[in-house]
Amino acid sequence: MLPSELEADLHANIPLTRAMQVRVLDIAADSVRLGAPLAPNINHHGTVFGGSLATLATLAAWSLAHLKLRRAGIDCSLVVGAIHMDYLAPAEGDVSARSSLAEPDNWPHVLETFARKGKARIPVLAEVDHDGRCVARFKGDFAALAR
Repeated sequence: MLPSELEADLHANIPLTRAMQVRVLDIAADSVRLGAPLAPNINHHGTVFGGSLATLATLAAWSLAHLKLRRAGIDCSLVVGAIHMDYLAPAEGDVSARSSLAEPDNWPHVLETFARKGKARIPVLAEVDHDGRCVARFKGDFAALAR
């Protein structure tokens, strides 16, 4: 999938991504990087709203799990199971979030579990950056569920 296709998919199916002006910056085999500008995500302090940081990180993590499942030929429902955010510093401008699997060596087991049970847990990490520094960290679990 091309970045422009994923971006169109996000904007069509998750309206909040349009309001936040989320952009797909990069798709790699084991990561997805999304970006968002300050203006539509600004808070009363003139920094990026914490909810926008959490949303951008969640979207980057969900996108990675979605694309990895799709590449494996799995059509399923993918939902958030749990998330944890650590906010490290204010973001005073545009931000980007890069996701990665929390347990990359466990990916074959995820696929095997889904094939056997029709469901699997996918732990994903994401870091949100502003101006070259990490401002927030995300850790979450997604559930892949057979349709």
